Amino acid sequence: MNIVEAVFLGAVEGLTEFLPVSSTGHLTILEKALGHEIDSPDITAFTAIIQVGAVFATLLYLRRDFQRIIAAMARGLTRPEYRDHPDFRFGAAVIVGSIPIGIVGLLFKDQIETTLRSLWFVSLALIGWSGVMAYADHVATQKRHEEDVTWKDTLVIGVVQCMALIPGISRSGSTMSAGLFRGIDRVTVTRLSFFLSIPALFAAALLQVVTESSNIANGVGWTVTITATVVSFLTAYVAIAWLLKFVARHSYSVFIIYRLALGSILLFLLATGLISPT
Repeated sequence: MNIVEAVFLGAVEGLTEFLPVSSTGHLTILEKALGHEIDSPDITAFTAIIQVGAVFATLLYLRRDFQRIIAAMARGLTRPEYRDHPDFRFGAAVIVGSIPIGIVGLLFKDQIETTLRSLWFVSLALIGWSGVMAYADHVATQKRHEEDVTWKDTLVIGVVQCMALIPGISRSGSTMSAGLFRGIDRVTVTRLSFFLSIPALFAAALLQVVTESSNIANGVGWTVTITATVVSFLTAYVAIAWLLKFVARHSYSVFIIYRLALGSILLFLLATGLISPT
């Protein structure tokens, strides 16, 4: 992989990480188009590691929220009277919601990095989950807001987030859909998706760094991996700012249409043998 490819893939990762269109699905498609073996250890590690850029973009953009929530959590751990504070409850809920994907990710690590990297799964997931998103958007009441979020909500959302381990479904798309089904408004479920992304993406990247460091060094290389991570940070920051403004006034329809179009094109190319699935 060269620097130009790294910049391109990093930009795509940052722009799509928080949009409900599946960043991993996009990276898998583009890595295949660039001639890389999408199920090779170094490419799967590269795909996971560069997501850290998006994590740091989230931490920077929502830094005041994080400072407030961490302070509330610290107070609540030592002083029970603070545990009913909305910030403490929200922080605790995010922790609970982050547990399921960690467990499932570890249990099915091998399948996620090999079998599920097939473009057949990507295309079908893009199309199939679009229906879930459309239904969630249609039935959403949006009567509940950030102060109403409980650990039960995030546990449900966290379980649904596990579906995003299939490239093409989208981590943000799964969490946003689950949140809408729980009656939470779009801006809150989008912000909640940002918060839930931090432990999930950071843990996945750290695991790859620890277990696949030599494969990265002997494969794509650390220079391009770090370059792509920096670019993903820059583009993710812009995407976060735009998305929060967009969902305040619009439904997810544009993303659903895009997913259906991309998935259908990919499915056609696979069915006609114009591209191979791995």
